[in-house]
Amino acid sequence: MKLSPDCIRDILFYVEKNTDLKHHVLITTELAEKEFPSYSPDEVFYHVRQCELSGFFQNASRDLDGDFHISYLSPYGHQFISDIRSDNVWNHVKSLSQKVGSNSLSALIQISSGVITQLIKSQLGIT
Repeated sequence: MKLSPDCIRDILFYVEKNTDLKHHVLITTELAEKEFPSYSPDEVFYHVRQCELSGFFQNASRDLDGDFHISYLSPYGHQFISDIRSDNVWNHVKSLSQKVGSNSLSALIQISSGVITQLIKSQLGIT
Protein backbone atom coordinates (compact mmCIF):
# COMPACT_ATOMS: atom_id res chain seq x y z
CA MET A 1 0.00 0.00 0.00
CA LYS A 2 1.23 3.46 -0.83
CA LEU A 3 2.00 5.67 2.15
CA SER A 4 -0.38 8.62 2.52
CA PRO A 5 1.20 11.49 4.46
CA ASP A 6 -2.24 13.06 4.99
CA CYS A 7 -3.57 9.86 6.54
CA ILE A 8 -0.58 9.74 8.90
CA ARG A 9 -1.21 13.35 9.93
CA ASP A 10 -4.94 12.76 10.45
CA ILE A 11 -4.26 9.72 12.65
CA LEU A 12 -1.71 11.59 14.75
CA PHE A 13 -4.14 14.48 15.28
CA TYR A 14 -6.88 12.04 16.30
CA VAL A 15 -4.65 10.21 18.79
CA GLU A 16 -3.37 13.48 20.24
CA LYS A 17 -6.91 14.83 20.69
CA ASN A 18 -8.40 11.68 22.21
CA THR A 19 -5.73 10.36 24.57
CA ASP A 20 -4.14 11.26 27.86
CA LEU A 21 -2.79 9.28 30.80
CA LYS A 22 -6.29 8.05 31.69
CA HIS A 23 -7.80 7.62 28.22
CA HIS A 24 -6.60 5.58 25.26
CA VAL A 25 -8.11 5.06 21.83
CA LEU A 26 -9.40 1.89 20.27
CA ILE A 27 -9.35 2.13 16.50
CA THR A 28 -11.94 -0.24 15.08
CA THR A 29 -13.31 -0.57 11.57
CA GLU A 30 -16.40 1.40 12.63
CA LEU A 31 -14.32 4.19 14.15
CA ALA A 32 -12.08 4.31 11.06
CA GLU A 33 -15.12 4.71 8.81
CA LYS A 34 -16.58 7.44 11.03
CA GLU A 35 -13.45 9.44 11.95
CA PHE A 36 -11.43 8.99 8.75
CA PRO A 37 -13.99 9.00 5.91
CA SER A 38 -11.38 9.97 3.31
CA TYR A 39 -9.66 6.59 3.73
CA SER A 40 -10.71 2.96 3.75
CA PRO A 41 -10.45 1.13 7.10
CA ASP A 42 -7.61 -0.94 5.60
CA GLU A 43 -5.73 2.28 4.79
CA VAL A 44 -6.27 3.57 8.32
CA PHE A 45 -5.06 0.32 9.91
CA TYR A 46 -2.03 0.23 7.62
CA HIS A 47 -1.08 3.80 8.51
CA VAL A 48 -1.68 3.24 12.22
CA ARG A 49 0.77 0.34 11.96
CA GLN A 50 3.28 2.55 10.15
CA CYS A 51 2.96 5.14 12.93
CA GLU A 52 3.51 2.40 15.49
CA LEU A 53 6.57 1.04 13.68
CA SER A 54 7.97 4.57 13.38
CA GLY A 55 7.76 5.14 17.13
CA PHE A 56 4.99 7.74 17.09
CA PHE A 57 2.88 5.89 19.68
CA GLN A 58 3.44 4.80 23.23
CA ASN A 59 1.98 1.39 24.09
CA ALA A 60 0.23 0.56 20.83
CA SER A 61 -0.97 -2.97 20.16
CA ARG A 62 -3.34 -4.87 17.92
CA ASP A 63 -5.87 -7.29 19.37
CA LEU A 64 -7.19 -10.55 17.91
CA ASP A 65 -10.05 -8.70 16.21
CA GLY A 66 -7.51 -6.52 14.39
CA ASP A 67 -8.37 -3.38 16.34
CA PHE A 68 -5.60 -1.07 17.52
CA HIS A 69 -5.23 0.05 21.13
CA ILE A 70 -3.12 3.20 21.46
CA SER A 71 -2.25 4.70 24.83
CA TYR A 72 -0.92 8.04 23.60
CA LEU A 73 1.66 9.74 21.40
CA SER A 74 5.33 9.20 22.20
CA PRO A 75 7.61 12.23 22.58
CA TYR A 76 8.73 11.54 19.00
CA GLY A 77 5.10 11.57 17.83
CA HIS A 78 4.45 14.83 19.68
CA GLN A 79 7.50 16.43 18.09
CA PHE A 80 6.47 15.42 14.58
CA ILE A 81 2.84 16.50 14.97
CA SER A 82 3.97 19.78 16.49
CA ASP A 83 6.24 20.41 13.50
CA ILE A 84 3.45 19.73 10.98
CA ARG A 85 0.48 21.21 12.87
CA SER A 86 0.23 24.36 10.73
CA ASP A 87 -1.50 23.76 7.39
CA ASN A 88 0.99 26.17 5.75
CA VAL A 89 3.96 24.22 7.07
CA TRP A 90 2.33 20.89 6.19
CA ASN A 91 1.61 21.97 2.61
CA HIS A 92 5.19 23.20 2.29
CA VAL A 93 6.52 19.88 3.65
CA LYS A 94 4.39 17.91 1.18
CA SER A 95 5.46 20.14 -1.70
CA LEU A 96 9.14 19.71 -0.84
CA SER A 97 8.75 15.94 -0.45
CA GLN A 98 7.28 15.79 -3.95
CA LYS A 99 10.14 17.89 -5.32
CA VAL A 100 12.76 15.59 -3.78
CA GLY A 101 10.75 12.54 -4.81
CA SER A 102 10.26 10.93 -1.41
CA ASN A 103 7.13 10.52 0.69
CA SER A 104 8.75 8.24 3.23
CA LEU A 105 8.14 9.01 6.87
CA SER A 106 11.83 9.60 7.46
CA ALA A 107 11.91 12.12 4.59
CA LEU A 108 8.78 13.87 5.86
CA ILE A 109 10.28 14.09 9.34
CA GLN A 110 13.56 15.51 8.03
CA ILE A 111 11.80 17.97 5.75
CA SER A 112 9.46 19.16 8.50
CA SER A 113 12.40 19.64 10.84
CA GLY A 114 14.23 21.63 8.16
CA VAL A 115 11.18 23.80 7.46
CA ILE A 116 10.75 24.54 11.18
CA THR A 117 14.47 25.31 11.54
CA GLN A 118 14.25 27.79 8.66
CA LEU A 119 11.14 29.43 10.14
CA ILE A 120 12.89 29.82 13.50
CA LYS A 121 15.97 31.32 11.84
CA SER A 122 13.74 33.69 9.89
CA GLN A 123 11.96 34.85 13.05
CA LEU A 124 15.31 35.38 14.80
CA GLY A 125 16.77 37.24 11.83
CA ILE A 126 19.41 34.56 11.26
CA THR A 127 20.27 33.78 7.67
